Amino acid sequence: MAAPQIPNLNTLRRNPGPRLRRGLGPSSSLSDEEDKAAKDKIVQQTDQDASVSRFSAVELGYLDDPFAKYFVSGPYQRRFPIINRGTYVRTTAIDNLVHRFLTSPSQIPKKQIISLGAGSDTRFFRLIKSHTPSQPFNCSYHELDFPSNTTSKITTIIHSPVLSALIPGPFTTSEDHSSLSSPNYHIHPIDLRTLNDSSSLDSIDPTLPTLLISECCLTYLPPSLADSTIQHFTSTLFPLTTPLALILYEPINPGTPFGQVM
Repeated sequence: MAAPQIPNLNTLRRNPGPRLRRGLGPSSSLSDEEDKAAKDKIVQQTDQDASVSRFSAVELGYLDDPFAKYFVSGPYQRRFPIINRGTYVRTTAIDNLVHRFLTSPSQIPKKQIISLGAGSDTRFFRLIKSHTPSQPFNCSYHELDFPSNTTSKITTIIHSPVLSALIPGPFTTSEDHSSLSSPNYHIHPIDLRTLNDSSSLDSIDPTLPTLLISECCLTYLPPSLADSTIQHFTSTLFPLTTPLALILYEPINPGTPFGQVM
């Protein structure tokens, strides 16, 4: 869905100052649960902004992605050149690494990709489209994100004959459309902060060569939780005998003003 404006990530910063409530002046701080929910909503909205930026890059010829348009609504929003170039670099770099992973020799022909905080990312559909019957897509693809984001994506897939037709084999969804399962494509509604307590990842095969992707995802977690998220896969879910790789595309230099906002 199109974002009316770039989400204000400044609200994620510590000590943002007193909040004002209409007619009440400075108020007592929100409860921990309210504060957590407000911050979660801001993080979730960054996916909407990423969708708009991706579509802008497609419309201006930076990227070839026929599926980007399905995940935006409202009038076309043209991004600044630096945003379009950054979207191109980000998408192309990760696409190249994913291609190298899928085409690298392996004793096990089938592979697995797990995308953290995938949101409305279209990489699965682009990969499916790039393969042919003589070279089928032999990969189990998993996406993890907040339930609100997975529900939005699955609803879009259900209402799009083009997207639905690209999912190999029959697929099923939960009653609330927050999860999707098919032979090769799975969408998991999960908060990465509760990953250790979750049993919803049963469809992940711990024996397959696996690639983890974190594309501007772990930056929204405290360092300790980001570490524990990766360790859940490297130490808990996958044995040492399983080949496991990680693509990490995240902001760096946390001491800069931008890094402090992140």
